[in-house]
Amino acid sequence: MLRFANLTKSYLTGTTEVQALKGVSAHIEQGSTVALCGPSGSGKSTLLNICGLLDPDYQGELYLGGELVPANAQALTSIRREKIGFIFQRYNLIPVMSAFENIEYPLLMLGISKAERYERVARMIDAVGLGKFAKQRPDRLSGGQQQRVAIARALVKEPRLVIADEPTANLDTPTAHLVIDLMRDLGREVGSTFIIATHDHRMTDRCDRVIELSDGHLTEQTKPALQLAWG
Repeated sequence: MLRFANLTKSYLTGTTEVQALKGVSAHIEQGSTVALCGPSGSGKSTLLNICGLLDPDYQGELYLGGELVPANAQALTSIRREKIGFIFQRYNLIPVMSAFENIEYPLLMLGISKAERYERVARMIDAVGLGKFAKQRPDRLSGGQQQRVAIARALVKEPRLVIADEPTANLDTPTAHLVIDLMRDLGREVGSTFIIATHDHRMTDRCDRVIELSDGHLTEQTKPALQLAWG
């Protein structure tokens, strides 16, 4: 589903060149949930940004759904809009929109009809257990409820790939378990693949696979569901 080969990424800090990724390669299977772990500065955010098509400035090859990801900025925007969902640590909900409207927004951007938008959003907001909060704005929701809205927003367009950055970092344990299970179960229902940057063992314990980055290298794999090609 997602494959990258010999990804290399460098950037400057002052006059010093930092090599964030050093020729990493992997194959991630459709529908799997993969935890990406590693210390600060290991390259996790860099790899997430590349896989999410947010950073086109890298060397190597990236394939999504068997097709080489193009370099054209307009094409990248279209692929992100149609095929990739994002879940953030800080939720990133639009504060002036209700929970329903936040979930609906990606469908508006895709030009989906009003009737279909309503049906899909209603189904998704019920799936995350927030039907009675549909009209509430984010500031009236708890952190766990906001994260559930963010999950529903990411999945409502049935993306091929979901990029999640520390999605449970601000949640207590019961809420974190609820959020993790929602991500996993809804992702499987719509066939999405998850790549989740996390330090949270509550998350890694529930993922199909855990891969680790250290100093720009993929250094370890645990759990036997993801095939890695080392480069």
